[in-house]
Parts: sequence; structure tokens; C-alpha cells
Amino acid sequence: MSSSMNAGWQVMLGSSNPHKRAELEALLAGWPVHLWTPKDFPGLEPPDETGTTFLENALLKARYYHSRTGLPTLSEDSGLEVEALEGEPGVRSARFAGQGASDADNVARLLSLMKGKSNRRARFRTVMVYKDAGGEYVFEGALQGQIAAQPAGTEGFGYDPVFVPEGWNSTLAQASQEAKNAVSHRACALRRWIVFMQEREGWKK
Repeated sequence: MSSSMNAGWQVMLGSSNPHKRAELEALLAGWPVHLWTPKDFPGLEPPDETGTTFLENALLKARYYHSRTGLPTLSEDSGLEVEALEGEPGVRSARFAGQGASDADNVARLLSLMKGKSNRRARFRTVMVYKDAGGEYVFEGALQGQIAAQPAGTEGFGYDPVFVPEGWNSTLAQASQEAKNAVSHRACALRRWIVFMQEREGWKK
């Protein structure tokens, strides 16, 4: 960990994904919190995500990073659930095309499986866990939408280029970060956590 502690509530983010860190930091702007990540702790390797549900993986990561850093820990597991694929890729979203698959690989596999399917309904879902000395607390969020016929846009990550939120005429990857943060599944769960911290810890901007 860095030798200097930033002002504010010190929270360990149980993820090494730079996109998730950037999204959460943008959403937390103005709130009294500083996020640490595994990269701030040399030698801290990520745990194996062996859970079969988002909740199991989020709990696993929260417990792991809390035990190793001693910091209150915020972790989440999220993914894309496609109705026509019976909820796939779900917890396998990041490795849908195989271990080590790129975002483009996963998107390509998804579109291949969706060929000829008229039902394009899908949702992004996240389960977020906050663990501290007081216990474990769960916050969920979802974003409903449709799977596009082909990728569009260069912003975002993961399946953003083929996900069109309800009421939109464009994919998440065609939107600004601010527009995405206003509706994302992760933002929904995080806002619920912020309300919890306001009520329990008296957080104020």
C-alpha cells in the first residue's frame, strides 16, 4: 500500500479491472471515500472465482480482500444475462469464448449464438458486497435492454458495443461515460451502497 493515506473513508475495491475502478471513482466523486485496489498491494494476487452465481463470487472476493488488507471491502460480480440463451453468459461473461478471451472474442461468440433469434432481450446484472467489521451487506443493480445485431461504438468495455438499453437507440459503447453511469447496473448497485453509508455512517458530500 502507498505510504500516504488519502483523506476520506478507506475502502478496498475487490477488483483489478481498470474500467470498473474508473466507473466507480467517477460515481463516487464528491463522496468521502478513497478506493484502494489490489495493485496498491504488491504481491496480492486475485482469488479464484469459483462461485456459480454473482453473489457467491462477490462474497468470495469481499472476504478474500478484507482478510488480506484489513480494509472495509467493496466487491462485485456482474455480467450479461441473455433471455434467449437461458441466462448465459452470466457468471461466465468475461470468459464466454474461453479462458483469456478478449472482449471482441466474447462479443463474437455471443452474436454467433444469437443468429436467427427473434428474442433479443437481455440485461446486465451486478451483485455488490460490502464487508467490514460489522458484517456483510449486499446491493444489486440491473440494466434491461436488447442485444444489437452487430457491434457499434468504441466507448465502454465488455459487451457494451452490442447492448442497447431500454429506451435507447444506440449501444452503451456509443454513449459518453456520463450517460452510461446514469443508467448502468453497477451505478444502480453503488447508489444503493451510498445510501446505506449515508444512513449508517453519516456520509455527506
